[in-house]
Amino acid sequence: MSVPQLPLALRYPPDQRFETFIGAPDGALAQLRALAVGSSHDWIFLAGAGGTGKTHLSLATCAAALQAGRRPAYLPLQAAGARLSEALEALEGHDMVALDGLEYVAGRREQEVTLFEFHNRARAADVTLLYTARCTPDALGLVLPDLRSRLSQCGRIMLDPLDDEGRGAVLRERAVRRGLVMDEVTLDWLLTRTGRDLSGLVALLERLDRESLAAKRRITVPFLKRVLESGELGN
Repeated sequence: MSVPQLPLALRYPPDQRFETFIGAPDGALAQLRALAVGSSHDWIFLAGAGGTGKTHLSLATCAAALQAGRRPAYLPLQAAGARLSEALEALEGHDMVALDGLEYVAGRREQEVTLFEFHNRARAADVTLLYTARCTPDALGLVLPDLRSRLSQCGRIMLDPLDDEGRGAVLRERAVRRGLVMDEVTLDWLLTRTGRDLSGLVALLERLDRESLAAKRRITVPFLKRVLESGELGN
């Protein structure tokens, strides 16, 4: 499978780090750090609904592994699609691999067999694996019992959706990083008029950043109203 190669350091955006993750369960970041640097031999299965931060933590783990001198790789399984076998073959030689989105493999027997075989090769080669999915192995609808058994043996971290306070904290942190000025009134107004999905909120903030730069205006409630009503951002 021909995959464009970026320098390793550019594959993991600076926003996607352990330090910028908000609302992690107790002990979760320590588990992932240990996996990243290779001080733990327990593989991890990271489960949570869409928008709870699975991709963020996957990329953060890869970034930490790179910083520790390891050779990590991140693979979004949805992007691999029917070419999963080729995509996994391209990961040979890496010593830490994050496979994001197991729900895109579940129920497809041929792809499950491919993943099962990769899992076994990784174990034999002492490669560290991090899996993510929207639900636990038992709830994924896997058709290959052996794969379900292997995944169930991984250490498990469950991510819950952020509450309003957590969502606000994420937006504040991202706004500060971008140099955006957004007072509490504006932030509260925005949070009450957007969905609860975290990735959607972050994307919305990025678009607001572009709009405010283009208009050369601060992000205020009147500015938000104008942009939203114009349909430039959508809801």
